[in-house]
Amino acid sequence: MEIQEFKDRVFTAGQAAGLEEMEIYVSQSKHFSARVFQKEVDDYTVSVEQGVGFRARFSGKVGYSYVEILDQDSVELLVDGAKANAQIIDSADEIEFFQGSPSYPEVVAFNPSLEAVSTEERIEFAKALEAEALATDERVSMVNYAATGYSETEVYMANTKGLEQSFHRNGAIGFVSAVIREGEQVKTGARMVFGNNWDKFDAKQLAQDAVKEATSLLGAGSVPSGDYPVLLRHDVARDLLATFASVFSAEAVQKGLSLLEGRLGQQIASSKVTIIDDPLLKNGGASATFDGEGVATRTKRVIESGQLTTYLHNLKTAKKDGVESTGNASRPSFKSPVGISPTNFFIEPGTMSYDELISKMGHGIIIIDVQGLHSGANPVSGDFSLGAYGYLVEDGQIVRPIEQITVAGNFFKVLETVEEIASDLEFGSPGHRGHIGSPTLLIRDLSIAGM
Repeated sequence: MEIQEFKDRVFTAGQAAGLEEMEIYVSQSKHFSARVFQKEVDDYTVSVEQGVGFRARFSGKVGYSYVEILDQDSVELLVDGAKANAQIIDSADEIEFFQGSPSYPEVVAFNPSLEAVSTEERIEFAKALEAEALATDERVSMVNYAATGYSETEVYMANTKGLEQSFHRNGAIGFVSAVIREGEQVKTGARMVFGNNWDKFDAKQLAQDAVKEATSLLGAGSVPSGDYPVLLRHDVARDLLATFASVFSAEAVQKGLSLLEGRLGQQIASSKVTIIDDPLLKNGGASATFDGEGVATRTKRVIESGQLTTYLHNLKTAKKDGVESTGNASRPSFKSPVGISPTNFFIEPGTMSYDELISKMGHGIIIIDVQGLHSGANPVSGDFSLGAYGYLVEDGQIVRPIEQITVAGNFFKVLETVEEIASDLEFGSPGHRGHIGSPTLLIRDLSIAGM
């Protein structure tokens, strides 16, 4: 059954059952992934998911239900399920059905040419990643991961108050990890790329970069414990931002789970720091014209020149604070309730290159990877203590690799002590918590535990 016809049938059946306000949220997604090991496809996955989330008000309460098939039986299941759920729900939260924004922006996030790339071509890319990595250096003993993936999402939303909108986006990913062996030493380097322009996926460059990183770590040792100026490479800075992004959620603030409570309008970071949430970013992994409640999205500077200017809101949190929604209501799936998440969320890049930041730091440590973010970081307090490795810098030059260190600090303190920001903004892989990006950050000092 077509979506439009299905929507009409659900709303008609709902009215007959006494439902007062109704909303459907339809998502259709396609996912493909392939992994190659020793020239053969080691893992291959194709999935298609479609479903309808339904919310309806009955006797003043809002009930939820969902189905995965668009047919007449599902119409009845949705209506009956939401009505029954509304009668047993005990939440005191007032849920608003949004009538629609005055206008909606145009967003470019779907590339038809990417969709047209054949499965064979995607698999050949993964094979090329492995082959190029093995050919780059004779010390490459194994390519333990060479993979590619593709995802496509289409969302349609409508309600009985006149809202009706849709958006479509897609993206691809490539990932390679190479293992270098020299004597008793074994080191690993990895690289990832995400985007929706297949022409920019360069297997040779990606593989060479992964191998180059692995070889650069040969001969790594520790350093004396102490406080050091630290360069957080873009991927490490990005992972930290992703780990602590929830502190900007108005829901976390209202529940007392964010130390940013009461800090609006205050300086909470270095004047160098501007953090942007941009759902309108061209070809962004989380770009969309509307959020999970149908509110038109817009670009926000969450932190501007160090000053906290807004929290991220959905309709419920915005009403509690007496402000407008920022368009950050999220629904990771048609099965999910409405929450809050960032979209394309990133630290605004500076003008200096990565090499210029190394030179400016003079003496210090570059962190290129951290381990234990799930267990070693507290999103509420901002504290973190993470295993790490990278490079020692002296006189503005990398002198040797380092390992067996632990970097400890506090996310809020890191924001306050950013001294310079590079121009190398890079995004990771998008997920349910948004599409997070960061350039390399020069931090005044962090605690390093080593020898």
